[in-house]
Amino acid sequence: MAKVKPDEFLQRITPEDIEDVILPTLKADKEKKLAEQPLVVEKKISKGKIVAICTMLIFIGIGIFSGVKVLAWKIDSDNTYAQIEMIKENVSVEEVEDSEITEIVNPPVEEDPFNPYWDYIKMNLINVDFTNLLNINSDTKGWIQVNGTNINYPFVQSTDNEYYLKRDFNKKSNSAGWVYMDYRNDINNLDRNTILYAHGRLNGTMFGSLKNIFDSDWFDDVNNHVIKLSTLTENTLWQVFSVYHIPTTSDYLQTEFSSDTEFLEFVNMLKDRSQYDFNVEFSETDKILTLSTCYNDEERVVLHAKLIKKEVREQ
Repeated sequence: MAKVKPDEFLQRITPEDIEDVILPTLKADKEKKLAEQPLVVEKKISKGKIVAICTMLIFIGIGIFSGVKVLAWKIDSDNTYAQIEMIKENVSVEEVEDSEITEIVNPPVEEDPFNPYWDYIKMNLINVDFTNLLNINSDTKGWIQVNGTNINYPFVQSTDNEYYLKRDFNKKSNSAGWVYMDYRNDINNLDRNTILYAHGRLNGTMFGSLKNIFDSDWFDDVNNHVIKLSTLTENTLWQVFSVYHIPTTSDYLQTEFSSDTEFLEFVNMLKDRSQYDFNVEFSETDKILTLSTCYNDEERVVLHAKLIKKEVREQ
């Protein structure tokens, strides 16, 4: 076969050859080569987009965590409300007038007619039937009622000051906790300082309403300056002598004193801290009651009261 020179070959190609043969052949060859090559997709993400994505994921995580915490808080609050209502419906709390066995404790030396003490001791005590409460929780030690607040609950005691921080009256897990007495105290033989704790719940339960003591309306109503306790052995009345909030400290939580002098110095320290002057006198044989709760993450709300009247319960 005779060879065809390149220039002669090009002269022989017609437009129809280019359109019908050459171009389809080149196209098919190109498609074949592309099909044989691996598919590589390059996608570049800028640092700004990475930061934005990470930030979004962080906020989503925070949102989920906060939502879970809020839901848990609401569930615990609802359970606490339910227990409070159940207790109110099944426990008898009645006021009782003075009797032959009612005892006035350490009255002022001079009977000043302007001293509200003489009006306070005329107030009725409260008497609580603890039968149902003890059937629910054998740790029950008494009942506390604080005028001008929502505090009107039974209180309990454990072998430490941690157990009831996150357990309710039914001893079930609950961030609201319950009102409890310091494990060092003896409710049947009162120490010089008996201490009750509870969380300062935002919904006003437990000791959440104790912050009311800083309102002028609370202080102006002298009927609010008393606390009533009922225990299995006696009913008592206490006169408020100091209220304050303070950076977290334990110096007001002392229960034992080496001498009468140390105790009186302790009481004077508490009086000096008070937001108001309650004009209360003290002797070395007095007994005091302390209520302590959270004011915020770094401070505590504290109230102190002095025992002024008691009555032994009939057994």
